[in-house]
Amino acid sequence: MKVLVTGGGGLVGRAMSEHCAAEGDDVFTFDHRSLDISDPSSLRKTFTATKPDVVINCAAWTDVDGCESDAAHAEATNALGPELLATSCRELDALLITISTDYVFDGTKQGFYTQRDQPNPISVYGRSKLEGERRAQAAWARTIIVRSGYIFGEGGKNFLSTLLLRAARHEPLKAISDMIGTPTYAPHLARRMRELAVLDLPGVFHVVNGGDGASFATFAQTALEIAGLTSVPLETVSLADLSRPAPRPRNSRMRCLWSEALNLDPMPHWTDALHTFVNLQSGSQSAAV
Repeated sequence: MKVLVTGGGGLVGRAMSEHCAAEGDDVFTFDHRSLDISDPSSLRKTFTATKPDVVINCAAWTDVDGCESDAAHAEATNALGPELLATSCRELDALLITISTDYVFDGTKQGFYTQRDQPNPISVYGRSKLEGERRAQAAWARTIIVRSGYIFGEGGKNFLSTLLLRAARHEPLKAISDMIGTPTYAPHLARRMRELAVLDLPGVFHVVNGGDGASFATFAQTALEIAGLTSVPLETVSLADLSRPAPRPRNSRMRCLWSEALNLDPMPHWTDALHTFVNLQSGSQSAAV
């Protein structure tokens, strides 16, 4: 396949490009400097030059608090961008896969969110991502929406890599105890998205690692235990303690209704994914020393 990956400088974009290349695809990777997905002329030039079979949109503005104070920027990247990508894909008859978020839900449900649950975002970020879903689907029927959350992995900034670096330096650590989600390892997310590209079945998919989910505090404590850093103190705090500008869903755990029906293999448990990540991090730090 000829695969075009946007947001290639980010955590998921890197994992996506690496996985597709390993599978033998012709991969065209663009970061936000080389391709502005909210600029129609930039998209037209890029699509004319590459003529992809599949476009995987990993570009997004994920600064949840930043979005709260700059709704226009959030709308341009997270809503208009997917719509313009869908329009460009329609002109080439290319499949579009665009990544959305667990933050499209309000967090009031007790169990897992599935595709049967009505989105009800409570932040500018969540609203812009939901708008992006809807605009993309309206613009091009051959669109797959992939919702994920609590993403971690090598490269890019994410909660877990920052935590382990701080722990290695014996710096004070904090983690939120009253937010729960389903951790997702970027390489596993990338692998599933390529499987969905091969299936080419438009719709909404929830892609997260297996298990009952975890709070940030549990997620952090498990990582420290695997890394052998349990002597580093971890302070648990509530979301309210942090007084962040943007509201966040207290529970954003997700499950997918369609994966089992389509005979897709279950996603690995999040603790198994965490072992893989921590071991890789430890190896990288040892090599650096």
